[in-house]
Amino acid sequence: MSYFSAFLQLEGKRVLLVGGGAIALEKLEKLLDFTKEITIVAREVRPELERLAREHCLTLLVRPYRAGEVLDYEIVIVATDTVDLHRQIFEETRSSRVLVNSVDDTRYCDFIFPSYVKEGALTVAFSTSGASPAFAKHIRRWFQGILPEGVDDFLQKMKTLRRELPKGKERMQRFDRMAKEFVKEKFPKG
Repeated sequence: MSYFSAFLQLEGKRVLLVGGGAIALEKLEKLLDFTKEITIVAREVRPELERLAREHCLTLLVRPYRAGEVLDYEIVIVATDTVDLHRQIFEETRSSRVLVNSVDDTRYCDFIFPSYVKEGALTVAFSTSGASPAFAKHIRRWFQGILPEGVDDFLQKMKTLRRELPKGKERMQRFDRMAKEFVKEKFPKG
């Protein structure tokens, strides 16, 4: 089964990260691109993760996960080596609106983390629906290599124009023309 591509607005959402190891650190680094409203719960915490929590004023609870605490959050990422804990947390959320990502175990996931490129306002995600995260990583790296400079400047200009110009067919055509010209200039056919 494939995953539906969606971009979630994390502003104002409470996020819980369960785990303090290398994989939890990797997920935290990605989450920090989009939100700072993160609580971390872990028995043990890598120094790098502790440093990021301190630098970004995150809540860090160095203790075991407590049954039911996921219900105080909207988004939960479980990044531990304990499959039973992944299953427990997933089951605790089934009668709620909490979305769960269970790292490396899609049986207990409502969503997965794509490999992505973020350049200012532009975010491009790559997913293999869990079939090969390695492939998604390498296609992302390839895309990063061809992404031209100036993308965010162009998008900021477009954002300003969206606020200034009245809605309508003329505005849509102008934006389409500008985007087409930018892509043609920055991505000339080989």
